[in-house]
Amino acid sequence: MPDFDLLIRGAQPFPEIGIADGKIASFSGGSSREDIDATGLHVFPGVIDSHVHFNEPGRTDWEGIETGARALAAGGGTLFFDMPLNAYPPTCDAESFDLKLAAAQKKSITDFAFWGGLVPGNLDKLEELSARGVIGFKAFMANSGIEDFSCVNDATLREGMKRAAKLKLPVAVHAESETLTSKLAREKIAAGKTSIRDYLDSRPVAAELDAIRRAIGLAGETGCALHVVHVSSGEGVALIAAAKKSGVDVSCETCPHYLVLTEDDMEKLGAVAKCAPPLRPASVQESLWRQLLAGNITTIGSDHSPSPPELKTDQSFFKVWGGISGVQHTLPLLLTEGRVNRGAALSLITDLLSASVARRFKIPNKGQIAFGFDADFALVDLNQTFTVAKDGLFYRHRQSPYVGRALTGRVVQTILRGQTVFKDGRIVSTPAGRLVKPKP
Repeated sequence: MPDFDLLIRGAQPFPEIGIADGKIASFSGGSSREDIDATGLHVFPGVIDSHVHFNEPGRTDWEGIETGARALAAGGGTLFFDMPLNAYPPTCDAESFDLKLAAAQKKSITDFAFWGGLVPGNLDKLEELSARGVIGFKAFMANSGIEDFSCVNDATLREGMKRAAKLKLPVAVHAESETLTSKLAREKIAAGKTSIRDYLDSRPVAAELDAIRRAIGLAGETGCALHVVHVSSGEGVALIAAAKKSGVDVSCETCPHYLVLTEDDMEKLGAVAKCAPPLRPASVQESLWRQLLAGNITTIGSDHSPSPPELKTDQSFFKVWGGISGVQHTLPLLLTEGRVNRGAALSLITDLLSASVARRFKIPNKGQIAFGFDADFALVDLNQTFTVAKDGLFYRHRQSPYVGRALTGRVVQTILRGQTVFKDGRIVSTPAGRLVKPKP
């Protein structure tokens, strides 16, 4: 009888990985039912993208779990955390959770987890969402852009954090000041100033810093674990690092687009590069990289937030849908901009995309290539350069600000619990994803 179901041979830095029953069983040779010759490739733990908007149910025409999970797998991803908004109904109670779960079980080729919503009026639903297995609760401190997912004021956020702390779950916040951003936007629009530059000016770094300070204060007061998503500035990361050092249970995420694109790219590319917080000047981007290389960023998530092309065409840039499609290229972007261009260690990239995500959100047996862990891998040719092409995108709508960009580090094969789901540019698996819950 073979020792393993699968044996991966020749990859670096693990030349022999034996897999049995979907788990990593050995790092030495043996017999197996199937061998993979990975000579010349590097093996990473599967990417865990803790921030995606796949918009199902209700807005599947924007993306959908099927196409979103396929794109994730094509980029070396094996687990996603879907955000509660942009789905309709948003995931703000047990019933809406069950609707999303049914869709994911039917359609996802990767494993999945769900964020629950924290919005005005649903505080009494947090406990039932926790019982269903949400990874945490997401709140907006500024307008979300979706009418059915309202932003919270400080009083609601404080009470939500108190309840989340009792449930031992984190609260993730979109940290921008609603007071400041809405005031600046109203002034611009009233003056007929609706260009890309006007939009950029309406969402300054100061708005991010104000919200981060308030969220940190509330987290410290309530004892809640806080995760600040898509931090766009080094100053914001520095605030979080200082608060963590002082004893607040706080972590932060940034996104590939803040690390590889600037506001100049937004003015050049237009709507396909619109996001909130917006892209920043090169000097702010450099400060973000300094914080990343210093180890002060906890996770990197794509914040994949697609839409149909028609939502990207309004003459007023304020009305254009703000979301970047990027889930497919998170790992190659970090390998190119981090490893090739800035000398970042592979261990740092691995931590930001996998191990640290699993640690922060208490995901058992994921995120590391270690004995007994799930056999989730991305096999990558670190030396192969390729150009992102529209016809190579797995998204429902083939639009991305990275089209035409040359990247180094091609994902050759993605393996989920010992089964290949993506290989040589093709999806080769039927849906087999499972719900992942945090460890109690």
